[in-house]
Amino acid sequence: MPGGAVADVQLAASDDVEQIESPVTLKAYLMCAFASFGGIFFGYDSGYINGVTGSTTFIHIIEGPDATQLTSPHNSLIVSILSAGTFFGAIIAGDCADWFGRRPTIIAGCVIYTIGVILQAASHGLGLLVAGRVIAGLGVGFVSAIIILYMSEICPRKIRGTLVSGYQFAITLGLLIASCVDYASERREDTGSYRIPISIQFAWGLILAIGLFFLPDSPRYYVKKGNVDAARNVLSRLRGQPEDSKYVEVELAEIVANNEYERHLIVTDSYWGSWIACFTGSLWEAKSNVRRTILGTSLQMMQQWTGVNFIFYYSTPFLQSTGAIKNTFLISLIFTLVNVCSTPISFWTIERFGRRPLLVWGALGMLICQFLVAIIGVTAGFNKTHIDASGSPIANNISAVNAQIAFIAIFIFFFASTWGPGAWVVIGEIFPIPIRSRGVALSTASNWLWNTIIAVITPYMVGTEKGDGNLRSSVFFIWGGLCTCAFVYAYFLIPETKGLTLEQVDRMFEETTPRTSSKWRPHATFAHDMGMTGKDTASEKGHVEHLSDEAKV
Repeated sequence: MPGGAVADVQLAASDDVEQIESPVTLKAYLMCAFASFGGIFFGYDSGYINGVTGSTTFIHIIEGPDATQLTSPHNSLIVSILSAGTFFGAIIAGDCADWFGRRPTIIAGCVIYTIGVILQAASHGLGLLVAGRVIAGLGVGFVSAIIILYMSEICPRKIRGTLVSGYQFAITLGLLIASCVDYASERREDTGSYRIPISIQFAWGLILAIGLFFLPDSPRYYVKKGNVDAARNVLSRLRGQPEDSKYVEVELAEIVANNEYERHLIVTDSYWGSWIACFTGSLWEAKSNVRRTILGTSLQMMQQWTGVNFIFYYSTPFLQSTGAIKNTFLISLIFTLVNVCSTPISFWTIERFGRRPLLVWGALGMLICQFLVAIIGVTAGFNKTHIDASGSPIANNISAVNAQIAFIAIFIFFFASTWGPGAWVVIGEIFPIPIRSRGVALSTASNWLWNTIIAVITPYMVGTEKGDGNLRSSVFFIWGGLCTCAFVYAYFLIPETKGLTLEQVDRMFEETTPRTSSKWRPHATFAHDMGMTGKDTASEKGHVEHLSDEAKV
């Protein structure tokens, strides 16, 4: 907090280290849940392009009237360029969230996103379409990075995992809506076959931006800026309690005390100092910032390594390559339905069993499914084949291809109920206040960086043109191997953060290791350690005062 201060927080004396937690009203619950609508951006943008790149009209506009499919370079560029824009958007958003607030940053992302959508819808060729996707990507980067930060900071701890999982659910809804729109417009023979799926995106930016005007900013942002009165007011609205409620005062005291504690450990006095702070400390030090940054960025990397976006970006051409599936759009729609229906399972399991078990067992389920898809494809799948006009083998074993589709669907079930929401929940919980916005931004940027890399290289891995890999089903050996890496990673490196406030997560990192973290229980509060327990306040209500040397220690 500016000036090195402790907020004037009226707090009833309490030794309860678990803290007094206010009941959550329906209004407060809905306020927290609405922010998850931002996932629609991510999901729809990831999903609609799969159908657009398969549109005959779109292919003719990009490649010429005689083309039957996009070339690998064009396919790679169109799909991946949005993720490239999103990477930079996420990085920039980390600064904006600290300068202007979480809520204004998300609204700005909505505005940038809609500008990109307008350019894409107006395009009639490659150039303007690519420019529009880059700009829309910047907007998606703003939203996807800060919405997780915002939700984590405003949600009550007992339902934080559930509500942040709602973000992943919104992503799956976006994918489903995109598949439905693609399926409905695929038979059109005019530019509506690609302009309709693109234009619908405008609604998502409008809904989120307008809705956020009626929501408060994060109380932790206000505490970071030294505006304790605003933080108290926001907590009162979010928790549905009066401003002088003991519930509000207890939570506010802990946020203020933790900010003071972290501010004296982490020097962020300058712009570059705040970025450098993300990489301070040692990998072997439990509380070091670099360890948390690497954990957040590598967790998002692992989520992309599972290969899930291969299915949602390129399932249509992959299924077409088997020659055994006539309506590939319908199969893609089924995959998306499995994704949507599986994600709500995490609303209960992530709070019942915790983050760590979901990620460990989810990775195990995914790797088994990926290897089974690969093995079936390279054995039974192409034992019975015929040769197409280009001389490539086409699967003629319908049963084997159906088995592949079944295991891909089961893989999606495991991803959607574990790693899909779990990775987002964890990155929103592991960073201390001074570097939280930049830490979450870096983690989200990692997701989009690997999203871009996978989107760029996959067309060459599975393409059938000269010089392409033409891996077909063998590509699932790669995803299976990477899911094995995710399993080992989750077992050794993911801590358990279930049931803890963001401030208690800080303490847990200091005192435990990932494999023993589930047994850790709070035994002291930052408010108590900083001398903030008591009915009397240190200065006039709503202001701040400098810490004494004793309090700093």
